[in-house]
Amino acid sequence: MNRLLEKFFIFLLLGALLGLFFSIYWNTEITDHEEDWLKTQKDRKDSLHSICQNKNFSSSEKKLDEYVARQLFVDENYKFIYCEVPKVGCSIWKKIVLLLTLNLSRDVFEVNQDEIHKTNLLKRLSSYPSKQQQELLNSFTKVMITRHPLERLVSAYRDKFLHLEPYYSITVANEIKALFRKNKNLTGNVTFQEFVNFVVTRDTKHLDIHWKPMFQLCDPCNIHYDILGKYETLDQDVSHVLSRIKAPQRVRYPNSKLYTERTNKDITTQYLKKLNWDQIQKITDVYQMDFSLFNYSFTVRMEMSF
Repeated sequence: MNRLLEKFFIFLLLGALLGLFFSIYWNTEITDHEEDWLKTQKDRKDSLHSICQNKNFSSSEKKLDEYVARQLFVDENYKFIYCEVPKVGCSIWKKIVLLLTLNLSRDVFEVNQDEIHKTNLLKRLSSYPSKQQQELLNSFTKVMITRHPLERLVSAYRDKFLHLEPYYSITVANEIKALFRKNKNLTGNVTFQEFVNFVVTRDTKHLDIHWKPMFQLCDPCNIHYDILGKYETLDQDVSHVLSRIKAPQRVRYPNSKLYTERTNKDITTQYLKKLNWDQIQKITDVYQMDFSLFNYSFTVRMEMSF
Protein backbone atom coordinates (compact mmCIF):
# COMPACT_ATOMS: atom_id res chain seq x y z
CA MET A 1 0.00 0.00 0.00
CA ASN A 2 2.82 2.37 0.92
CA ARG A 3 4.58 1.63 -2.39
CA LEU A 4 1.39 2.39 -4.28
CA LEU A 5 1.00 5.71 -2.47
CA GLU A 6 4.65 6.51 -3.11
CA LYS A 7 4.27 5.82 -6.85
CA PHE A 8 1.05 7.86 -6.91
CA PHE A 9 2.73 10.89 -5.31
CA ILE A 10 5.72 10.56 -7.66
CA PHE A 11 3.28 10.49 -10.59
CA LEU A 12 1.51 13.62 -9.30
CA LEU A 13 4.86 15.37 -8.76
CA LEU A 14 6.04 14.56 -12.29
CA GLY A 15 2.70 15.75 -13.70
CA ALA A 16 2.98 19.01 -11.77
CA LEU A 17 6.57 19.56 -12.93
CA LEU A 18 5.65 18.87 -16.56
CA GLY A 19 2.67 21.21 -16.26
CA LEU A 20 4.91 23.92 -14.81
CA PHE A 21 7.46 23.40 -17.59
CA PHE A 22 4.93 23.68 -20.41
CA SER A 23 3.25 26.62 -18.72
CA ILE A 24 6.57 28.51 -18.54
CA TYR A 25 7.45 27.48 -22.10
CA TRP A 26 4.05 28.51 -23.46
CA ASN A 27 3.97 31.84 -21.64
CA THR A 28 7.54 32.59 -22.74
CA GLU A 29 6.60 31.81 -26.35
CA ILE A 30 3.55 34.07 -26.13
CA THR A 31 5.66 36.84 -24.58
CA ASP A 32 8.26 36.52 -27.35
CA HIS A 33 5.56 36.73 -30.04
CA GLU A 34 4.02 39.73 -28.30
CA GLU A 35 7.37 41.51 -28.09
CA ASP A 36 8.12 40.78 -31.76
CA TRP A 37 4.72 42.10 -32.80
CA LEU A 38 5.05 45.25 -30.69
CA LYS A 39 8.50 45.89 -32.16
CA THR A 40 7.11 45.50 -35.69
CA GLN A 41 4.32 47.95 -34.84
CA LYS A 42 6.81 50.46 -33.47
CA ASP A 43 8.98 50.14 -36.59
CA ARG A 44 5.97 50.69 -38.87
CA LYS A 45 4.81 53.75 -36.94
CA ASP A 46 8.30 55.26 -36.66
CA SER A 47 8.93 54.83 -40.38
CA LEU A 48 5.57 56.33 -41.31
CA HIS A 49 5.97 59.25 -38.90
CA SER A 50 9.45 60.04 -40.24
CA ILE A 51 8.26 60.15 -43.85
CA CYS A 52 5.18 62.20 -42.93
CA GLN A 53 7.45 64.76 -41.26
CA ASN A 54 9.93 64.86 -44.14
CA LYS A 55 7.14 65.33 -46.69
CA ASN A 56 5.38 67.93 -44.52
CA PHE A 57 2.19 65.86 -44.62
CA SER A 58 1.56 66.21 -40.89
CA SER A 59 -0.18 69.23 -39.40
CA SER A 60 -1.53 69.66 -35.89
CA GLU A 61 -3.91 72.32 -37.21
CA LYS A 62 -5.30 70.36 -40.13
CA LYS A 63 -9.03 69.76 -39.93
CA LEU A 64 -10.24 66.20 -40.45
CA ASP A 65 -11.17 65.76 -44.09
CA GLU A 66 -14.86 64.93 -44.60
CA TYR A 67 -13.95 62.26 -47.14
CA VAL A 68 -11.58 60.57 -44.69
CA ALA A 69 -14.19 60.80 -41.91
CA ARG A 70 -16.54 58.78 -44.12
CA GLN A 71 -13.94 56.04 -44.40
CA LEU A 72 -13.80 55.60 -40.63
CA PHE A 73 -16.28 53.16 -39.09
CA VAL A 74 -17.00 53.51 -35.39
CA ASP A 75 -18.05 50.95 -32.79
CA GLU A 76 -18.90 52.59 -29.46
CA ASN A 77 -19.35 49.31 -27.52
CA TYR A 78 -15.70 48.30 -27.86
CA LYS A 79 -14.30 51.78 -28.55
CA PHE A 80 -12.97 50.80 -31.94
CA ILE A 81 -12.43 52.77 -35.17
CA TYR A 82 -11.60 51.02 -38.44
CA CYS A 83 -10.52 52.77 -41.63
CA GLU A 84 -11.97 51.08 -44.69
CA VAL A 85 -9.41 50.28 -47.40
CA PRO A 86 -11.12 48.34 -50.22
CA LYS A 87 -9.35 45.20 -51.46
CA VAL A 88 -7.69 44.72 -48.07
CA GLY A 89 -10.32 42.48 -46.49
CA CYS A 90 -12.64 45.39 -45.76
CA SER A 91 -15.87 43.36 -46.10
CA ILE A 92 -14.83 41.09 -43.24
CA TRP A 93 -13.73 44.05 -41.12
CA LYS A 94 -17.07 45.79 -41.65
CA LYS A 95 -18.85 42.58 -40.62
CA ILE A 96 -16.77 42.55 -37.44
CA VAL A 97 -17.65 46.19 -36.71
CA LEU A 98 -21.33 45.38 -37.30
CA LEU A 99 -21.26 42.40 -34.93
CA LEU A 100 -19.51 44.49 -32.28
CA THR A 101 -21.98 47.35 -32.76
CA LEU A 102 -24.97 45.04 -32.41
CA ASN A 103 -23.20 43.19 -29.57
CA LEU A 104 -23.74 39.86 -31.30
CA SER A 105 -21.46 36.87 -30.76
CA ARG A 106 -21.82 35.37 -34.22
CA ASP A 107 -19.53 34.10 -36.93
CA VAL A 108 -18.71 36.68 -39.63
CA PHE A 109 -19.88 34.21 -42.28
CA GLU A 110 -23.40 34.55 -40.88
CA VAL A 111 -23.49 38.21 -42.03
CA ASN A 112 -24.74 38.65 -45.59
CA GLN A 113 -21.89 39.62 -47.92
CA ASP A 114 -24.03 41.74 -50.27
CA GLU A 115 -25.76 43.68 -47.51
CA ILE A 116 -22.70 44.67 -45.49
CA HIS A 117 -21.85 47.55 -47.87
CA LYS A 118 -25.45 48.83 -47.87
CA THR A 119 -26.50 48.60 -44.23
CA ASN A 120 -27.31 51.74 -42.24
CA LEU A 121 -26.39 50.03 -38.98
CA LEU A 122 -22.69 50.87 -39.36
CA LYS A 123 -21.72 54.28 -37.99
CA ARG A 124 -19.24 56.44 -39.87
CA LEU A 125 -17.19 59.03 -38.03
CA SER A 126 -18.60 61.67 -40.40
CA SER A 127 -22.03 61.17 -38.80
CA TYR A 128 -20.77 62.66 -35.48
CA PRO A 129 -20.41 66.38 -34.70
CA SER A 130 -16.90 67.74 -35.36
CA LYS A 131 -16.00 68.11 -31.69
CA GLN A 132 -17.07 64.54 -30.91
CA GLN A 133 -15.15 63.23 -33.92
CA GLN A 134 -11.92 64.45 -32.38
CA GLU A 135 -12.83 63.07 -28.96
CA LEU A 136 -13.43 59.62 -30.46
CA LEU A 137 -10.17 59.76 -32.41
CA ASN A 138 -8.32 60.64 -29.22
CA SER A 139 -9.82 57.89 -27.08
CA PHE A 140 -10.78 54.93 -29.32
CA THR A 141 -8.48 52.21 -30.71
CA LYS A 142 -7.83 53.15 -34.34
CA VAL A 143 -6.86 50.54 -36.92
CA MET A 144 -5.67 50.75 -40.52
CA ILE A 145 -4.76 47.72 -42.66
CA THR A 146 -2.65 48.08 -45.81
CA ARG A 147 -1.61 45.86 -48.72
CA HIS A 148 1.12 45.93 -51.35
CA PRO A 149 -0.13 48.73 -53.68
CA LEU A 150 0.23 46.79 -56.93
CA GLU A 151 -1.23 43.58 -55.54
CA ARG A 152 -4.21 45.64 -54.38
CA LEU A 153 -4.47 47.18 -57.86
CA VAL A 154 -4.49 43.77 -59.56
CA SER A 155 -7.03 42.50 -57.04
CA ALA A 156 -9.30 45.46 -57.83
CA TYR A 157 -9.02 44.83 -61.57
CA ARG A 158 -9.79 41.11 -61.26
CA ASP A 159 -12.70 41.67 -58.90
CA LYS A 160 -14.37 44.59 -60.64
CA PHE A 161 -13.77 43.95 -64.34
CA LEU A 162 -13.60 40.18 -64.68
CA HIS A 163 -16.72 39.51 -62.60
CA LEU A 164 -20.25 40.42 -63.61
CA GLU A 165 -20.70 43.53 -61.49
CA PRO A 166 -22.70 45.82 -63.82
CA TYR A 167 -21.37 49.23 -62.74
CA TYR A 168 -17.71 48.29 -63.24
CA SER A 169 -17.87 45.54 -65.88
CA ILE A 170 -20.26 47.57 -68.07
CA THR A 171 -20.44 51.29 -67.18
CA VAL A 172 -16.82 51.96 -66.16
CA ALA A 173 -15.56 49.35 -68.65
CA ASN A 174 -17.28 51.08 -71.57
CA GLU A 175 -15.78 54.42 -70.50
CA ILE A 176 -12.29 52.89 -70.51
CA LYS A 177 -12.81 51.17 -73.87
CA ALA A 178 -14.05 54.40 -75.46
CA LEU A 179 -10.93 56.21 -74.24
CA PHE A 180 -8.27 53.70 -75.20
CA ARG A 181 -9.57 51.69 -78.15
CA LYS A 182 -8.95 53.39 -81.46
CA ASN A 183 -11.69 51.43 -83.20
CA LYS A 184 -14.10 52.19 -80.30
CA ASN A 185 -14.95 48.49 -80.13
CA LEU A 186 -16.81 47.99 -76.84
CA THR A 187 -16.90 44.19 -76.91
CA GLY A 188 -14.82 41.95 -74.64
CA ASN A 189 -13.37 42.62 -71.20
CA VAL A 190 -11.27 45.65 -70.39
CA THR A 191 -7.65 44.49 -70.49
CA PHE A 192 -5.32 45.08 -67.57
CA GLN A 193 -3.21 47.35 -69.81
CA GLU A 194 -6.27 49.51 -70.60
CA PHE A 195 -7.18 49.63 -66.92
CA VAL A 196 -3.67 50.81 -65.96
CA ASN A 197 -3.75 53.47 -68.72
CA PHE A 198 -7.04 54.68 -67.27
CA VAL A 199 -5.69 54.87 -63.70
CA VAL A 200 -2.47 56.72 -64.58
CA THR A 201 -4.30 59.44 -66.54
CA ARG A 202 -6.56 60.39 -63.62
CA ASP A 203 -5.94 62.73 -60.71
CA THR A 204 -5.42 60.42 -57.72
CA LYS A 205 -7.89 62.47 -55.68
CA HIS A 206 -10.66 61.44 -58.06
CA LEU A 207 -9.78 57.77 -58.43
CA ASP A 208 -12.35 55.13 -57.52
CA ILE A 209 -12.16 54.05 -53.88
CA HIS A 210 -11.11 50.52 -54.88
CA TRP A 211 -7.82 51.70 -56.40
CA LYS A 212 -7.38 55.11 -54.79
CA PRO A 213 -4.03 55.36 -52.91
CA MET A 214 -4.41 54.09 -49.35
CA PHE A 215 -2.85 57.11 -47.69
CA GLN A 216 -5.52 59.34 -49.24
CA LEU A 217 -8.29 57.14 -47.87
CA CYS A 218 -7.12 57.09 -44.25
CA ASP A 219 -4.75 60.08 -43.85
CA PRO A 220 -2.26 58.25 -41.56
CA CYS A 221 -0.02 61.32 -41.32
CA ASN A 222 -2.69 63.17 -39.34
CA ILE A 223 -4.64 60.32 -37.78
CA HIS A 224 -2.33 58.42 -35.47
CA TYR A 225 -3.47 54.83 -35.82
CA ASP A 226 -2.89 52.64 -32.78
CA ILE A 227 -2.42 49.58 -34.97
CA LEU A 228 -0.97 49.56 -38.48
CA GLY A 229 -1.79 46.13 -39.85
CA LYS A 230 -0.79 44.61 -43.16
CA TYR A 231 -2.55 42.13 -45.41
CA GLU A 232 0.74 40.25 -45.52
CA THR A 233 0.70 39.72 -41.72
CA LEU A 234 -3.06 39.72 -41.37
CA ASP A 235 -3.53 36.72 -39.06
CA GLN A 236 -1.11 38.12 -36.46
CA ASP A 237 -2.42 41.67 -36.68
CA VAL A 238 -6.09 40.69 -36.47
CA SER A 239 -5.44 38.57 -33.38
CA HIS A 240 -3.85 41.53 -31.59
CA VAL A 241 -6.58 43.96 -32.69
CA LEU A 242 -9.40 41.76 -31.38
CA SER A 243 -7.48 41.00 -28.19
CA ARG A 244 -6.81 44.68 -27.55
CA ILE A 245 -10.45 45.74 -27.89
CA LYS A 246 -11.57 42.64 -25.90
CA ALA A 247 -13.88 41.39 -28.64
CA PRO A 248 -15.99 38.29 -27.84
CA GLN A 249 -14.27 34.98 -28.60
CA ARG A 250 -16.73 34.10 -31.37
CA VAL A 251 -16.04 37.31 -33.30
CA ARG A 252 -13.01 36.31 -35.30
CA TYR A 253 -11.46 37.12 -38.66
CA PRO A 254 -11.36 34.00 -40.88
CA ASN A 255 -7.95 32.42 -41.45
CA SER A 256 -6.44 34.08 -44.54
CA LYS A 257 -5.34 30.65 -45.84
CA LEU A 258 -8.99 29.87 -46.56
CA TYR A 259 -8.96 32.34 -49.44
CA THR A 260 -7.26 30.16 -52.04
CA GLU A 261 -8.40 32.26 -55.02
CA ARG A 262 -7.25 35.60 -53.69
CA THR A 263 -4.77 37.68 -55.62
CA ASN A 264 -1.23 36.92 -54.45
CA LYS A 265 2.32 37.86 -55.41
CA ASP A 266 2.57 35.32 -58.24
CA ILE A 267 -0.72 36.38 -59.82
CA THR A 268 0.26 40.04 -59.46
CA THR A 269 3.56 39.41 -61.25
CA GLN A 270 1.74 37.67 -64.11
CA TYR A 271 -0.41 40.76 -64.66
CA LEU A 272 2.48 43.21 -64.34
CA LYS A 273 4.36 41.30 -67.04
CA LYS A 274 1.65 42.45 -69.47
CA LEU A 275 2.73 46.08 -69.00
CA ASN A 276 5.54 47.89 -70.78
CA TRP A 277 8.16 49.68 -68.73
CA ASP A 278 6.57 53.11 -69.28
CA GLN A 279 3.32 51.82 -67.78
CA ILE A 280 5.23 50.27 -64.86
CA GLN A 281 6.92 53.58 -64.09
CA LYS A 282 3.67 55.56 -64.30
CA ILE A 283 1.69 53.18 -62.11
CA THR A 284 4.39 53.07 -59.44
CA ASP A 285 4.39 56.88 -59.44
CA VAL A 286 0.65 56.82 -58.69
CA TYR A 287 1.27 54.73 -55.58
CA GLN A 288 4.66 56.14 -54.61
CA MET A 289 3.43 57.50 -51.27
CA ASP A 290 1.82 54.17 -50.38
CA PHE A 291 5.11 52.43 -51.11
CA SER A 292 7.01 54.89 -48.92
CA LEU A 293 4.63 55.37 -46.00
CA PHE A 294 3.84 51.70 -45.52
CA ASN A 295 7.33 50.42 -46.33
CA TYR A 296 6.55 48.29 -49.38
CA SER A 297 9.33 47.47 -51.81
CA PHE A 298 9.10 47.06 -55.56
CA THR A 299 11.66 44.74 -57.13
CA VAL A 300 9.50 43.52 -59.96
CA ARG A 301 11.97 44.81 -62.58
CA MET A 302 14.43 42.09 -61.62
CA GLU A 303 11.73 39.46 -61.14
CA MET A 304 10.22 40.15 -64.55
CA SER A 305 13.58 40.33 -66.39
CA PHE A 306 12.83 43.62 -68.13
